[in-house]
Amino acid sequence: MPEVVGVRFRRAGKVYYFNPGTLELKSGQEVIVETSRGLEYGEVVQGNKDVKSEEIVSPLRLVRRVAANSDYQQLAENKQREIDAVQICQKKIDKHGLEMKLVDVEYTFDRNKIIFYFTADGRVDFRELVKDLAGVFRTRIELRQIGVRDEAKMLGGLGPCGRGLCCSTFLKDFGPVSIRMAKNQNLSLNPAKISGICGRLMCCLRYEVEHYENSREKFPTLGEQVVTPHGEGKVVNRNMVSKTVLVKMPENTGQVEFPLDEIEQQPAEKDHPAR
Repeated sequence: MPEVVGVRFRRAGKVYYFNPGTLELKSGQEVIVETSRGLEYGEVVQGNKDVKSEEIVSPLRLVRRVAANSDYQQLAENKQREIDAVQICQKKIDKHGLEMKLVDVEYTFDRNKIIFYFTADGRVDFRELVKDLAGVFRTRIELRQIGVRDEAKMLGGLGPCGRGLCCSTFLKDFGPVSIRMAKNQNLSLNPAKISGICGRLMCCLRYEVEHYENSREKFPTLGEQVVTPHGEGKVVNRNMVSKTVLVKMPENTGQVEFPLDEIEQQPAEKDHPAR
């Protein structure tokens, strides 16, 4: 099995495998690696390990070296250049009157290319913009349109929970999220409460779906008649986190919450054949 190391280029970004060559690398070390874009600066998140060949995307590129002081200096210079490039690009966008929002600018480590990330509602004819930018920076220019979820991942921020956005802190990939997930968890379907700052359904709606799906089989259904320590009643609500059932008791005695293990479901009546 080939030996690889896992390297990440952005916080919460994807992990890519590289050939360590003769280097023994540990998690947390910073390295310079070969990529399809040229030399790039990344962080080792998985030290030397053997993996199956089918887990590798060919060609497996090489780790050139452990990052040195000169590399740190070049990275810092690139960051400053990116800040300047944002201002220049925004002025050019305004000049051409383009309906696009500039999100981020990224220099490749070796400065062979500048990538401008933007969002837009539709297609944008930015050919003249590329010509202007190439004349200013005198290097390869790439304009890449991204979605609103990718924008949130790049910019970061705080979610409704008060913590950093999942996508910008630890989520490597965006999984599918549906309104059914919110329904299955008895959440309010108010878009303002189940949408993230990107305007899409919150990624965290996926986290507890499996628990709710497994728990639902153990709970009585809404409206079902059940036997409780206080007598028979009708199920009006279920809390699958606290494992309790809210039951409406007969004769207007109100609603009482019982632990699930104190509830007895009545057996379904069997149909008797006609005589």
